Amino acid sequence: MISYFCNKKVSFKLQSDFKPTGDQPTAIAELVEALHKGKTHQTLLGVTGSGKTFTIANVIQQIQKPTLILSHNKTLAAQLYGEFKNFFPENLVEYYVSYYDYYQPEAYLPVTNTYIEKDLSINQDIEKLRLSATSALLSGRSDVIVVSSVSCIYGIGNPEEFSKTALLVSKGLVIDRNVFLRKLVDGLYSRNEIDFQRGNFRVKGDTIDVFPAYGDTGLRIEFWGDEIERIAIIDPLTGKVMETQNQVTIFPANLFITAKDNMWPAIRQIQDDLVAQIAVFKEQGKHIEAKRIEERVEYDLEMIKELGHCSGIENYSRYFDGRESGTRPFCLIDYFPDDFLMVIDESHVTIPQIRAMYGGDRSRKQNLVEHGFRLPAAMDNRPLMFDEFEEIINTMIFVSATPADYELEKCEGVIVEQIIRPTGLIDPIIDVRPSLNQIDDLVAEIFKRVDINERVLVTTLTKRMAEELQKYFDKLSIKSAYIHSDVDTLERIKILENLRKGTIDVLVGVNLLREGLDLPEVVVGSNS
Repeated sequence: MISYFCNKKVSFKLQSDFKPTGDQPTAIAELVEALHKGKTHQTLLGVTGSGKTFTIANVIQQIQKPTLILSHNKTLAAQLYGEFKNFFPENLVEYYVSYYDYYQPEAYLPVTNTYIEKDLSINQDIEKLRLSATSALLSGRSDVIVVSSVSCIYGIGNPEEFSKTALLVSKGLVIDRNVFLRKLVDGLYSRNEIDFQRGNFRVKGDTIDVFPAYGDTGLRIEFWGDEIERIAIIDPLTGKVMETQNQVTIFPANLFITAKDNMWPAIRQIQDDLVAQIAVFKEQGKHIEAKRIEERVEYDLEMIKELGHCSGIENYSRYFDGRESGTRPFCLIDYFPDDFLMVIDESHVTIPQIRAMYGGDRSRKQNLVEHGFRLPAAMDNRPLMFDEFEEIINTMIFVSATPADYELEKCEGVIVEQIIRPTGLIDPIIDVRPSLNQIDDLVAEIFKRVDINERVLVTTLTKRMAEELQKYFDKLSIKSAYIHSDVDTLERIKILENLRKGTIDVLVGVNLLREGLDLPEVVVGSNS
């Protein structure tokens, strides 16, 4: 509900029962001082458990800038999102990760002449959170924190078009009701009188209910003639009015928005490039590829003309954005103002991940283009190259226990250290035991920890092993769950919450220790 409002000037307000201790006060002071002096790159070197997240929260509180926090995986991003949400309950803290629970990209394997069609399963709840993040950034408020995975460097719609399609609604505004409805449709909202879900609107006489694609509450717009008489926040299930507002902004229901003025020029350009590509294939004697690209693109164009979209429309994004060949796509970072702070968590892992994205995407697309499955413009629907990523970041803080050469080079060898933990705890002793009777030994240790209300992580070598071990624990009445790459993003968050609450005592998984999880109730065991 908060991101509907048009409050321009809201300050970050950190709320916590704790005060900085240990090395935290010095680290906060050094980071903030360097930011005020205009230093663009800094490294916070902090051991595990030293409270680096709390340090960054205090830095954000003091510099008062919109912040993008980049994480290397969805699970850690979700945990950081929860922590910052608790630190800044009155501000806009958003979560932006890939919304695919399952994603098989389009690909072609020339060796076996195998075409793999794109297959995906979109998580609607995560799509809502992504739209909430972009809407918050364009709402005019400066108190925005977005916690994101590296999916933030992938192409999305033009922020200018997204912002232009947003509908500013205020009490007393004079607008024809039908014009208002057309503007909703332009924002890719669908009329549905029966099933009122996100991205839908319904009409009853002079009353229009809208369920924003990025929210959990609905909007009720009441007209008196051509004048908006009342704006109310409603419960989308019951229709009950929760509160009234004088002004709200309705942002589009999709990240890929194309203005009608750009549609037909884009279609003409696609047709011209299709003719040119067919000629190239025929000149090379590739008549099958020429026929293939002709059929595929003409079908897509028919869908775009009739419905306004087609499967794989992102491969034509360059035409609709009006970009030149070879130029980078728009991404989440373009939705931030020029003066923002980027924090790269676990930078020694995240930076290499950003570097690798472009190459993997390009090798797959190249095969599709060369064999007539896509126009060359599909190559411009891609993640950012690393140098492009560096160009659009002004101020960056690397956070890591083991910073790599890149971070040290950027910071000219000067780092901010955070070694002493606020709790005073030292690193735990590692106990390596023989593999003989390891399961019985593990079970005995689990029962010891459960008796003193602690939790246990058990790491395994394979997903199958994790699942089998969890079944074995069930037979012994040990409350347990497993987690690995096949578990949905939001389900992972629930499992970790259940572990901390004590609903389950044992979590079994693969590479759990690389997740960077903050689970103070947990001791660790390994079955490897």
